[in-house]
Amino acid sequence: MDDQQRIDLQSSYDRVAAEYARRIFDELADKPFDRELLDRFAARLKDAGIVCDMGCGPGQIARYLHERGMTALGVDLSPGMIEHARRLNPGLDFQTGDMLALNVADEAWAGIAAFYSIIHIPRDEVLTALRELRRVLCGGGLLLLAFHLGDETLHVDEWWGHTVSANFEFFRLDEMEHYLRAAGFEIESSIERAPYLDVEHQSRRGYILARKPINSKVDNTGLS
Repeated sequence: MDDQQRIDLQSSYDRVAAEYARRIFDELADKPFDRELLDRFAARLKDAGIVCDMGCGPGQIARYLHERGMTALGVDLSPGMIEHARRLNPGLDFQTGDMLALNVADEAWAGIAAFYSIIHIPRDEVLTALRELRRVLCGGGLLLLAFHLGDETLHVDEWWGHTVSANFEFFRLDEMEHYLRAAGFEIESSIERAPYLDVEHQSRRGYILARKPINSKVDNTGLS
């Protein structure tokens, strides 16, 4: 992602932040499958340390994990989104950040829930992003990744009446598994589901739970 793409993505989310928060903050109420996955994720990491809602938007994932006893925080590229996350979730920590280069110490977090944040990373930088997420996870830490299934890149220049410029990348399940293994993760589970009608964009969804092995080496030669 070049500097202009990053600026465009950030400003796009800043423009839609208020409407996004209004529409999306309570979305988990209508997504039982997502809640079940997050419940399992929280149970696995109970008392393990900090968990991050990566690409947090208005912070609904961080809030859900917090309500299940997790020490949760959120990171998002958009200052506008962070402003709404702080307003909607008083007492939780939210900060701006770029998942390609996080201002976070090595092995700082026990878990990362990245719901639809990898979809804004160009394919040629996905491995970089996943390696960065691996860096900030402690040994044995978990990454729960959610994304749209497919092969296409969807460009949006109008969103809820606002002029924007954002790309949404769709990934095959086996493709994302390949990226994760190349980044040094072990795959624990891969699941897909059909979209919920009248709740979300009508694309199939992929979910992968991956683990950072303890004392493992990463293959830095790229994808085979």
